[in-house]
Amino acid sequence: MNKLALFPGTFDPFTLGHLDIVNRGLDIFDEVIVALGVNADKKHMFTLEQRKLWINKLFEDKPNVKVMSYEGLTAKFAESLDATFILRGLRTTQDFTYEKQIAYVNEDMSPGIKSVFIMSHQSNATVSSTIVRDLIRFEGNYSKYLPSLMVEDIRKMK
Repeated sequence: MNKLALFPGTFDPFTLGHLDIVNRGLDIFDEVIVALGVNADKKHMFTLEQRKLWINKLFEDKPNVKVMSYEGLTAKFAESLDATFILRGLRTTQDFTYEKQIAYVNEDMSPGIKSVFIMSHQSNATVSSTIVRDLIRFEGNYSKYLPSLMVEDIRKMK
């Protein structure tokens, strides 16, 4: 049986912390789908197309990582793909409290889907897309939080 996990998020931008969670997930699952949630009410720094392009480039040598986008409920999207796991990364106890609530709702909606939490490496415990967006916006040093190919592209965009 193929163990398929969905790793959902907006990934605006996709940080080294996200990269770490996918790579750790590959130690457990046969395949990981990085699923970019589309929320029309949310203003993103980077377009959906740009985020997908970066993530695809990061995993171009790993055929067991796929990148997709979706709208709506994550658990329902996972069901539509026959994914049986939702992969989530944890940095702090606050992350756990928040993710636990979502996991319970997902399990109520889709009992066949299990949430799996993976601790981020401690070097990524302070990394969040929100902080990285602020660093980019206000010209702080964001390079240690992002994969190098993204850093180069962002510098070219400015």
